[in-house]
Amino acid sequence: MNRFVDRLLAALLLAIGMLCFTRVYFALGGEGAGDAFASARLAFFGAAGVFSALAALLFWAGLLPGRSTLVPKTPLFGRSAELQPGARPRLRRLFAVVPFLAVLALVADQLGPWSRQPQDAGKSLIAEQTVPSAPEGQDVTSAPAPEPEAIQPPAPASPSEVALAPPVSPPEPARVPAVPPQTVAPLPQAPPPQPTQPDGHREPVVWLAVAPDGHSIMSASTDRTIKLWDIDGKRLIRTLGIHKDMARTALFLPDGGRALTAGDDGEIVLRQLADGAVLHVFSSGQNGGVNKLAISPDGKRAVSGHDTGRVIVWDIDKGSVLHVMPGHDWSISGVAVSPDGTRAISGSIEGTLKLWDIGAGKQLRSWHGHERGPYGIVFMANGRNLITGSGDYTIKLWDLETGREVRRLEGHSGTVYALALSADGKRLLSGSLDGTARLWDMETGNETALFDSRSGPVYAVAFAADGTVLTGGYDRTIRNWPAGGGDGVVLISPARGEIGCHFGFRQSPALKSWRCRGRCRSPPLRGRCPAGQRGCERTRPVQYRR
Repeated sequence: MNRFVDRLLAALLLAIGMLCFTRVYFALGGEGAGDAFASARLAFFGAAGVFSALAALLFWAGLLPGRSTLVPKTPLFGRSAELQPGARPRLRRLFAVVPFLAVLALVADQLGPWSRQPQDAGKSLIAEQTVPSAPEGQDVTSAPAPEPEAIQPPAPASPSEVALAPPVSPPEPARVPAVPPQTVAPLPQAPPPQPTQPDGHREPVVWLAVAPDGHSIMSASTDRTIKLWDIDGKRLIRTLGIHKDMARTALFLPDGGRALTAGDDGEIVLRQLADGAVLHVFSSGQNGGVNKLAISPDGKRAVSGHDTGRVIVWDIDKGSVLHVMPGHDWSISGVAVSPDGTRAISGSIEGTLKLWDIGAGKQLRSWHGHERGPYGIVFMANGRNLITGSGDYTIKLWDLETGREVRRLEGHSGTVYALALSADGKRLLSGSLDGTARLWDMETGNETALFDSRSGPVYAVAFAADGTVLTGGYDRTIRNWPAGGGDGVVLISPARGEIGCHFGFRQSPALKSWRCRGRCRSPPLRGRCPAGQRGCERTRPVQYRR
């Protein structure tokens, strides 16, 4: 009987060992196994698997006689029966108990906070996590920050800036280069149910921009594509380009013949509108993906905000990096350039706003403006006032001279994700994750119109040339709404076939647990998290085809 129990225990221990080895095997093939915590867990499960397999072998072979046995020449039953203790009881207990501790560790690893799925990840592109912060409107840094050495422009001969010249051929001197020139930003040294059409977007529309002539629009989508549309004909002119990762922003340059597009792949691409040809690639390198992008009114400079918290100023004409400014500790949620092109504003996901001198690369002011990230940011035409829309559901008007709140617009019940100001500066358009877009009178602060998509979050808004309202969002459509309110019409339908996008973290298929990019381990913030904070920014889509 004891022999049978030992062999049964050996089989159980072997199964535990196989579970540990399987856990290690799948983890090595998934994501998120590169940090110290994950490496320690894998080492533990590997050791537990070896220990369990060894214990199974010893129990099966009967080499651990730790069980009590009957004393020879005594009765088998009754009070007279006598047992003698095993030879190595402690060793037997050790080989039996440790594998079961490994089982408890496996259960904890699957149910622990590091493997928990976000509860509401399907409703937002970017987190709405509140973090400890200073009171609203409090000036954090009123004096100009000293100019760090790390934000000086790189030397002309720096190896981090690459410009590949086109192959010169005497018969074809004007031929388009096979490989466009590329500029790589250096790391700072300082610590830092609808009708469909085949050519529509297959995933949510997250950006809209209207051309200077008002006849075409550009859209960016989480399906990685940038598309150029004819508004009057309601048709696709061309797919302007495809990014390697989620496309975030697409902006017309003032000349009307070129555009800048950016995405999570960390590239800002200068494209020719006539045929989509790539003219230049600005790569952020290890500064991270491009969350937001803004262009100066003269079209000579661009300012990008990255998921590492850095702000980069680019010279578009020269194809160079002017400044890399590591002012934020959290991922950038919004950027904007002043009407005179001399200053820029950046906001991060914990609610901090920073004003920059983009010529000198200096921080002019920093203050905590929202409880959560400001995702929509626009300057007023006078350059002295700023408008921000945030994850705390509010829209605020700021005085940049003092950093004080002048007016607050309330009405949305979800993150205000996008803002657009009319050409005359009298109307403000806001898009929200509550599924609505709203029109505001900037003189009175009153809401004048409500546009309800009834089909999910609104991620992009813009004013058409005729004053009507354009929206793009979760349902993959681009809609046109009358300026006075009422029902909108589908201007651009989505592509055929339904794709559900879950805006959360990339999931490891083997482990079936959620892992984020960066150093943090659980939703909803991504990137460089301070000590004691958890989470990752919910920006990367995980797609499920239905």
